[in-house]
Amino acid sequence: MNELILIGDRVLIRAEEGEQQTKTGLILPASVAEKERVHSGRVQQVGPGYLMANPEYSEGEPWAPERPAVRYLPLQARPGDFAFFLRDEAIEITFEGEAYLIVPHRALLALVRTHDEDLPGELDIDDLLK
Repeated sequence: MNELILIGDRVLIRAEEGEQQTKTGLILPASVAEKERVHSGRVQQVGPGYLMANPEYSEGEPWAPERPAVRYLPLQARPGDFAFFLRDEAIEITFEGEAYLIVPHRALLALVRTHDEDLPGELDIDDLLK
């Protein structure tokens, strides 16, 4: 999947499709589940994040080391997370024969992360600004 590069605050999701079963045991056909406003799926890839100005950038100091003018604020979503998102915001694509959804980060409602590494609440602000 190295050829597909997501831009900015986009998240690539492989949506759950097909029949779904309710808590009471009713099986909903895919056509009914497709009309739901909130969908879910597995995060496959995330973009670099929100573009922001680099506070360390300066054009007026020729002796200072060169630094990029912009930085990216990373997204909360990570590959492998299970995401709940607003279906209206998603864009369907087919890449290498697989169906995916590209969803803006703002359309994500909740994430289920099964691995504990680097939870957003445990990150240092200096790590985010690197």
